Amino acid sequence: MSDIRRFPGISHLRAEPTAHVLRYRKGQLISSVRGGSFWFRPLTSAVAEVPIDDREQSFLFNGRTSDFQDVAVQGAITYRVLDPELTARRVDFGIDHRTGTYLEEPLERISQMVAQTAQQLALDWVAHRNLDEVLREAVQDLRPIIAEGLANDLALADVGLDIATVRVTRVAPTPELEKALQAPTRERLQQTADEATFQRRALAVEKERAIAENELANQIELARREQQLIAERGANERRRVEDEAEAQKIEAIGRAERAKMGSETKAEGIRQIEAAQNQAELERIGIYRDLPIQVLLGLAARELAGKLERIDHLNLSPDGMTGLLQTLMTAGTRKLENAE
Repeated sequence: MSDIRRFPGISHLRAEPTAHVLRYRKGQLISSVRGGSFWFRPLTSAVAEVPIDDREQSFLFNGRTSDFQDVAVQGAITYRVLDPELTARRVDFGIDHRTGTYLEEPLERISQMVAQTAQQLALDWVAHRNLDEVLREAVQDLRPIIAEGLANDLALADVGLDIATVRVTRVAPTPELEKALQAPTRERLQQTADEATFQRRALAVEKERAIAENELANQIELARREQQLIAERGANERRRVEDEAEAQKIEAIGRAERAKMGSETKAEGIRQIEAAQNQAELERIGIYRDLPIQVLLGLAARELAGKLERIDHLNLSPDGMTGLLQTLMTAGTRKLENAE
């Protein structure tokens, strides 16, 4: 808004660059300037301030389609004042000389004119189409229709307005109808999600099956190798037992051979000793054979005396000695024969 300073009998106005100020005196336009500042007499002057910057007007329209379904159209319109003098003639933009505020509500009136015109265009377009067409085509097709309709509207042109942009941001049915329309899509998406879940589970089951098969194959391979290991251990044990038995057999044969050799050696030794003894006996008998009988009797007596512990009676008659010598000679002869 403009800044007005009051002095006795006169006031000073300073306007913003986005405002066009018009000063009237006695009903005649005496000054029309954008921004700027000037002195004026409040008692004889009238001042109007028309904003020339871009203004945005939001809208929300409720309409009914050709198949009797309620929809809401939401968007925004940007407009500006092209001819401030024409606009000031059609709409009261007069300001208070003391505060600089509008005496009426011109901006609300212009915004209402723009919104009502856009609403009429939008509702007319919606009324000739069914719900599916409106929801599918409204955001794309409704914007140029509203923009063209506002640009060609004579009422807005008489006010000196220019439509800069038109935006349609949302076209939606009632909440209950929107839920009903979303249900098939929601169900389809849910089915897709369920299918993905089932596929994921199937893939997981397939992987688990592959893992189980791999584990089973590993167990079978381990069992086969364990069987081979047991067979190898058994074969090794059999070879060890056979080797031990063979070694024991060889050792037993060796012991038997050694025992046999020892026995033979011992027998040979005994035979040699007996042969030596026999030979010595023969030689001794040979010696006795050539001795006279008297010597033999003396030797026999000495031998007998060495073996007796005590002699109670001793008879040395010829008859007794003869029989004794014959007995000794007979025994010696038999012993020699046995040795031969």
